Amino acid sequence: MKVINKSLFLTYLYLLIYILLSSGVILYNKWVLSPKYFNFPFPITLTMIHMGFSGAVAFLLVRVFKVVAPVKMTFEIYATCVIPISAFFASSLWFGNTAYLHISVAFIQMLKALMPVATLIMAVLCGTDKLRWDVFLNMLLVSVGVVISSYGEIHFNVVGTLYQCTGIFAEALRLVLTQVLLQKKGLTLNPITSLYYIAPCSFAFLFVPWYFLEKTGMEVSQIQFNFWIFFSNAVCALALNFSIFLVIGRTGAVTIRVAGVLKDWILIALSTVIFPESAITGLNIIGYAIALCGVVMYNYIKVKDVKASQPPDSLPERMTKDWRTEKKSSNLFAPDSIDDDDASSGKVSSTSDMNVVDEDVPLMASSRLSHIGRSQLSSRDA
Repeated sequence: MKVINKSLFLTYLYLLIYILLSSGVILYNKWVLSPKYFNFPFPITLTMIHMGFSGAVAFLLVRVFKVVAPVKMTFEIYATCVIPISAFFASSLWFGNTAYLHISVAFIQMLKALMPVATLIMAVLCGTDKLRWDVFLNMLLVSVGVVISSYGEIHFNVVGTLYQCTGIFAEALRLVLTQVLLQKKGLTLNPITSLYYIAPCSFAFLFVPWYFLEKTGMEVSQIQFNFWIFFSNAVCALALNFSIFLVIGRTGAVTIRVAGVLKDWILIALSTVIFPESAITGLNIIGYAIALCGVVMYNYIKVKDVKASQPPDSLPERMTKDWRTEKKSSNLFAPDSIDDDDASSGKVSSTSDMNVVDEDVPLMASSRLSHIGRSQLSSRDA
């Protein structure tokens, strides 16, 4: 009984840490970027700080302290897998962080409900999933909910909305590419090696738009650079990345999904308190509630499909499998698998199943975390 109580305590503790870090990173980024607060309106620079810090920490852990061993990375795998995935990952972070300059945190979270829709569209276009009418109707419900929520937005901004939606579709395409490319190569990365290979490449991609879009602005505007602000911000983003894997190691996909929805509602409420200009309306709430209903129904369908595809296990076999899952899941970093049983084996589910990682993580190149229709990884940082 004591062991069970301790296990439950650790599970809820890790969930609490995940919710606090995920919400904190988003609010922290908004505060740093907003002209009304810290006034550092350079989202690409902030994202590059996150990528540079994450890559440096990963390098120390892999090459200096040798906490983990690097995988056998050939030039072919790097060129055909890591580079395109990093490019779309960098794009999703760039556009997602830029949205904070134009729209509120609450509205951004509502728009992130479109993530399963974007992932499904990209999966169908890339041929990794098939369109089903029941899933299509759920995605239609999500879209209608987001449209209603957008209509009720007091400070609706077209530019900010386009930035956020572009970031969502870039993230969805990254998820599909991660499944298609890494799965075919049989490449398995853990959180540290994922940071080690992809963070520097994402940093390099971000340097190009930074040079043309933000370099001059940073030179002419006398922006104060507070080291401790940016250092603590990068540490929080990196900690969020690892907290997600602590949670995955203790729970299943369904629990992660529920925690994600709870986090989004908490974040929407907190953002209206911390940023008073982020007022929400009744129509916002109604639209977001409709969208979440579609997401919940979608996840119910996917969980039911997974259970139907699994052979029935006896109770001892199930207990053994669950124990092995818990022991293995903190060590494996399989590309975008989402269901509980596949987590222990590194097996990859369909792309629509992977749904999404926390967008607020600095780097989740190949995540087993499923998204429950909200936002994601990160430095988006959201």
